[in-house]
Amino acid sequence: MKKIFRTLSFVHRTFVLCTSYIALSLLTSCNMDLYPEDQLSTATYFTSETALREYSNYFYRMLPDPETMYAEEGEHFVAPVPNDLVRGIRDIHSGETYWKKDSWKNLRKINYLLENADQCSNESARRHYMGVAHFFRAYFYFDMLRHFGAVPWYDHVINADDESELRRERDSRDVVIKHIIADLNAAISELPEAHSVYEVNSWTALALKSRVCLFEGTFRKYHAGTTFNGGSSVYPVELPWNDLLQQAADASLKLMNDGGYALYTTGTMPYRDLFATIVPQADEVIWARGYAADLNIKHNAQAWSVARSTGFTKRFADLYLMQDGTPFTDKEGFDTLTYMDVFKNRDPRMAQTIHAPGYVQKGADKTSAVNLQMSLTGYKYIKYCMESGYNTWGGSVCAIPIFRLAEVLLNYAEAKAELGTLTQADLDKSINMLRDRVGMPHLNLTQANAHPDASLTSTTGYGFSSPVLLAHPNKGVLLEIRRERLIETPLEGLHLYDILRWREGHLFTLPRLGLFFPREGKYDLTGDGKANILLSATKKSGGIGVTCLVLDQDIFLSETTKGNMVAYKDMIMQWNEQRDYLFPVPITERTMTLGKLSQNPGWVDNISF
Repeated sequence: MKKIFRTLSFVHRTFVLCTSYIALSLLTSCNMDLYPEDQLSTATYFTSETALREYSNYFYRMLPDPETMYAEEGEHFVAPVPNDLVRGIRDIHSGETYWKKDSWKNLRKINYLLENADQCSNESARRHYMGVAHFFRAYFYFDMLRHFGAVPWYDHVINADDESELRRERDSRDVVIKHIIADLNAAISELPEAHSVYEVNSWTALALKSRVCLFEGTFRKYHAGTTFNGGSSVYPVELPWNDLLQQAADASLKLMNDGGYALYTTGTMPYRDLFATIVPQADEVIWARGYAADLNIKHNAQAWSVARSTGFTKRFADLYLMQDGTPFTDKEGFDTLTYMDVFKNRDPRMAQTIHAPGYVQKGADKTSAVNLQMSLTGYKYIKYCMESGYNTWGGSVCAIPIFRLAEVLLNYAEAKAELGTLTQADLDKSINMLRDRVGMPHLNLTQANAHPDASLTSTTGYGFSSPVLLAHPNKGVLLEIRRERLIETPLEGLHLYDILRWREGHLFTLPRLGLFFPREGKYDLTGDGKANILLSATKKSGGIGVTCLVLDQDIFLSETTKGNMVAYKDMIMQWNEQRDYLFPVPITERTMTLGKLSQNPGWVDNISF
């Protein structure tokens, strides 16, 4: 048991550690869900560093499910079946997914440690594990804030018979975010600065503060005057955003200057290799989920690419610039370029993220053709993909970064641009560092603002259309920062929340298009001059090595026999601007509080008190 404990601690701190000393002495079962907190003697148990460490290990179960990252959906990426959020068809019960007993149980455990950590006389250990608890309380409440907005803030353990606390109304969004930031500031000062890619440290807390403040600041700014910030009885006061964006910029800069992290630049394909590794690239990765084949701790990132009908959309693929830094959408005939041409002379990150002609899987010695039968768009992702031995379902063991320096650089640039204080020097130490990694031309502040890319604000296409953005004096550079964010961080669990905070949910209603095919016939998908597929209205042989795909059956094109691949043909997507940026508060919770928990705008649950 001790050997197992040491191994799990090293490899994956999020694994349920059933070997805690207190569990061994008090329990006959190794199920941490049955941890008898109300039977513990705090005077004896929380007195040691070992006990604080063992107890706080439970908090790592709160790390994000990797599927919410590599399978994140939106207008940029499609899964075999779209989830209800991006379809705009969530019902009044959808909030139960996030507002659930286990989530609040995690909060109780965090508060329990904070209330009893002072029993430990070892000041260094006490500060360390109080810092862990402060971090995870902020982490918990940030997740609740993103999904529900205002929620009740609890900073102490609630007993089962405390009806006044259990039936409380929601605290304001402003109160919640201030508590989150206070917890993060405490964690930053309490946690050690030594890098620890699997455990939270001071820099992890600073990275979360950067993310939190950018999210809340931009959410407030882009939703000002709407039902979510000053325009409804639930959110009647329009909350300011400037200070939060300044805090985002300050936290980011502190980490950039003093954190000791650097972008991973080793090899000829550093971006691809950053995600195709079992051990995280700790120079850049601040915090990650780790996996191990020998312990059967795995995930499905590679199988989702290889064996599921997934893919990036044309809208996403079109974001990648040409190698000379000009927009791809300025290229004559860009809309009708076929697979063999669409990847030519593009930002190198495109072919390090998407299966392109000439793709060679790690460990292989020859190219492989993109499998259109396993993609709704033809733009298959290769991010997180390693050797073919990991192709099986549940076979992936690559590390999943949760925070990395690249996001912090992006946060810094965006916050400064939104504040109107961005300089060329700011771009050179943020966005242009990312471009340097792959040999792309630098972003120039003056040129970007003088010549905004019209395709990024097209009202007839897939452009951003928020009036706040369109009227911004930094519109041009903000668009380029968003472009950089989207192509640098896909499938990292950020995109959905970016769209929500930018108030661009309308993008989810647009068709998910893919590769362009001008006609029926044979096509080469490897570049070796030999056909790999045949597109035909009827099933017929294409010859040796040629797969026949029947139109309107195996593959769907926008004009039936030609055009772009179409995902979710005939499926109607919708979005309610007055409702869909937040989840509904569960009916059961509203009922149990006798209506003191108010419902979010636009959601009707027919409960009246």
